[in-house]
Amino acid sequence: MTARAADRARYDRATAQLDAPVAIVDLDAFDANADDLVRRAGGKPIRVASKSVRCRALLERALAKDGFAGIMSFTLAESLWLARSGFDDVLLAYPSADRAAYAELAADPKLARAVTVMADDPAQLDMIDAAREGGREVVRVCLELDTSLKLLGGRVRVGARRSPLHSPAQVADMARAVARRPGFALVGIMAYEGHVAGVGDAVAGRPLRSRAIRLMQEAARRELAERRAAVVRAVRAVAPDLEFVNGGGTGSVQHTAAEDAVTEIAAGSGLYVPRLFDNYTSFRGRPAALFAQPVVRRPGVGVVTVLGGGYPASGAAGADRLPVPYLPEGLRYDPQEGAGEVQTPLFGSPADDLLIGDKVWFRHAKAGELCERFDTLHLVEGDRVTAAVPTYRGEGHTFL
Repeated sequence: MTARAADRARYDRATAQLDAPVAIVDLDAFDANADDLVRRAGGKPIRVASKSVRCRALLERALAKDGFAGIMSFTLAESLWLARSGFDDVLLAYPSADRAAYAELAADPKLARAVTVMADDPAQLDMIDAAREGGREVVRVCLELDTSLKLLGGRVRVGARRSPLHSPAQVADMARAVARRPGFALVGIMAYEGHVAGVGDAVAGRPLRSRAIRLMQEAARRELAERRAAVVRAVRAVAPDLEFVNGGGTGSVQHTAAEDAVTEIAAGSGLYVPRLFDNYTSFRGRPAALFAQPVVRRPGVGVVTVLGGGYPASGAAGADRLPVPYLPEGLRYDPQEGAGEVQTPLFGSPADDLLIGDKVWFRHAKAGELCERFDTLHLVEGDRVTAAVPTYRGEGHTFL
C-alpha cells in the first residue's frame, strides 16, 4: 500500500460516520509542517497569516508552538475580532477603508494596543483621522515596501502590484509623514515578496519555465535583500524604536530569514500545504487540509460523479486554481466539465472501484479559501476524528 493509499484508508475510517461533503485537517501533518516552518526560519519568529488558516482553533494551535508569534490578518474587522478574542499581536497586512472599524480601533485601548494597521499613502492616515469620532488612542502603523523586481529601467516589472513605496527615499518620506502626525506610532515595516514566496519553481512538465522562474527568483532575492536593508536603515533614522521588520512567505522562509534586516517571517499556507505549494524545490510539506465529496452517480465504465466540488481559488483563472482529486489516486476531471457547481464527473480506472456514497478526497488550490466553503473542520489524529472546530464561516464571519 502506498503512503497516499494508507492516508485514504485512515481518512475514510476517521470519517466513516460523517456524511460528505466534509473537510478535515490532519493534525500530524499540520504539526509536522509547523515544525518544518520553524526549522526553516532559523530562530526568527513566524507570524501566522490568518487568511491561510481561517480557523481560530488552528491559529491558536500554531501560536502555542515555540517559534510562532503574532498574527498577520487580512481585514480590519477580522483584526478587531481576533483582538477581542484574546490575540494580542495582530498585524493587518492590507490597507483598509473600513471607517466604522477605524472608529472602534481609535476608541478602545485594548484594540489599539493589539492591532497594527498597514499604510503606504498619507491619504490612508487622513481616512483614519476622519473616522476617529472622538477616539484618541494612538494607532499603530506598519509601512509596506513594494518588493517587485524592476528591470530595463522599470519597463519590466515582476511581482504583485501592492505598495507604491519602492525606494528607501519613498519609504522614509512616508515614515516621516507618520512620525510627525499626532495620534500615530510607526512600529513596523512589511515586505511580501510574492513572486518568490508564492510562485513554485518546479512546474511539472515545464523544465524551461521552471529554470526561468529560479533565475528570476535568485535575481529578485539579491535585489530585494540589498534594497530592504537600505529601507530599514532609512526608516530607523526616522523611527529608531521600530519594533519589527516582517518579510517572506511560505515559499521563501529560509531565504528571507537569512537577511539581517528582517526580524520576523510571515507564513500560513505552509501549515495546510494546498496544491499550489507542491511545485517548490525549497521545501516539501505534507498535505494537511482536505475535503471529501460523495459519489452520487456511476454514469459508466471508468467514470463516477461526485456532488459539488466547484471550489476555484482566487488569482488568474486557470486549471491550477481548481481543487485536485487526490484520493484515490488516478482520478481526473472531464475536460468538458471541470469542477462543477453541483456535480463533478471524474474519470480514471479507480472510478470502477468506487460505490455510491464513497468519498473522493480533494486538495484545494489555495490554503484558507477552503474554509469559506465549510463551517467545520474535523481534526484527524491517526484514524480518528478527535475534535470538530468551526472555521471563520462557522462562527458567522465572512470578512471578504
